[in-house]
Amino acid sequence: MQVEVVMPKMGESIQEGKILRWLKKPGDTIGKDETILEISTDKVDSEIPSPSAGVLTKIIVPEGDTVDVGTVIAMIETDAASAKIDVSQTASPHPTSQISKQEVGATTIQEKTAVSKKPSFAEIVSGTVRPRNGNRFYSPLVRSIAKKEGVALEELDQLAGSGMSGRVTKNDILDYLTKRTLRPISVSPVRHEAGIHRIDIQSLQKKYPAPLYEIVQMDNVQIKMAEHMVKSVQTSPHVQAISECDVSGIVNFRAMHAERFEKQEGYKLTFTPFFIDATIRALKEFPVVNSSIEGDKIIYKKFINFGMAVAAPTGLIVPVMRNAEAKNFLDIARAINDLAVRTRNRKLTPDEIQGGTFTITNYGVFGNTVGIPIINQPQVAILGVGAIKKRPVVVTDASGTDAVAIRSIAYLTLSFDHRIIDGAIGGQFLAKVISNIEQFDFKKAF
Repeated sequence: MQVEVVMPKMGESIQEGKILRWLKKPGDTIGKDETILEISTDKVDSEIPSPSAGVLTKIIVPEGDTVDVGTVIAMIETDAASAKIDVSQTASPHPTSQISKQEVGATTIQEKTAVSKKPSFAEIVSGTVRPRNGNRFYSPLVRSIAKKEGVALEELDQLAGSGMSGRVTKNDILDYLTKRTLRPISVSPVRHEAGIHRIDIQSLQKKYPAPLYEIVQMDNVQIKMAEHMVKSVQTSPHVQAISECDVSGIVNFRAMHAERFEKQEGYKLTFTPFFIDATIRALKEFPVVNSSIEGDKIIYKKFINFGMAVAAPTGLIVPVMRNAEAKNFLDIARAINDLAVRTRNRKLTPDEIQGGTFTITNYGVFGNTVGIPIINQPQVAILGVGAIKKRPVVVTDASGTDAVAIRSIAYLTLSFDHRIIDGAIGGQFLAKVISNIEQFDFKKAF
């Protein structure tokens, strides 16, 4: 029996995916749930398991192509004796647009019935049929081609269409892409949403010749992270507060109980659950730090979805611990370990890195003492944790006598959105986090 392998729906907001790499080739025997390919969405890279055991008979969509969710990308024959292997590439990329046959098959009726006359280059760039209000309709296929080739919306709006009612067809945009290399439209540089612009690799190779230089294309996750960070800086006026925190108590507690914890839980006890637990309790007292902004409105969240930055093989990923306000210390530790392991093994779904209301990033694991993190939009604050280091500090005993002692100290940085969080609130919140850490209730730990 033939089984279709389709581009999976990885989350409610995910409408398409890009095939990064096929791990199997036609003729390979595959077990059910065995990983057969890697895909990339605009949220995360993921490994995709086989829906059935059998033989991979045909790869329909090649590496590098982006297709809609639900598109058939390969075929599996469950009866090995009946398997007919097709090694031909039935979805070869278009030489200019890199569009698969599945996308070509999605052409709208209006495009199929387009008039045969192709506009000249002058007509294409004239944009004479563009609606004055700029609210022009483009089919999913045309939008997909434009996205792949880095054609900005303002550039697309200038194309004269040969379809019904002046609609831009697949042939129109492909014809334009061919001519654009010779006479590009005079508009602003083609850019991604947040200022990451597309650059021709040939021009860079002339500027940075081998072997002195190596040019590497950003992968999908890196591009999205770059766009997100640029957008955050452009959106939020960042203010930072930095304070030192005496973490001697949690350092000593961890040293005493690390072995027992690992035997009980099966993984190592880190400092992260202590910081997250302390921050969750502070967020309950300062709900504005757990909010977001929509226009001139503040959206208060009645829940805490806690994000934590994890250094994954493909770049920085921020998985989200949902409803963290209802978790105790052990629940938090278990959730952290689960998310971290699945992040590094590329087992997260896009839904698991969305919907965060507050984020923590621990750059101290790399030995950095102080850092200035960027807010993870649409959140309004992020906590950075520096390296824990022993140093001499002045301590005061109950009688008021000062003395010098060796303590474990970490610097905590709070970056916050000054549109709704002023210095007083930001400082008080950070002070509360530090107080929660320094006065941690170890009886409730485990």
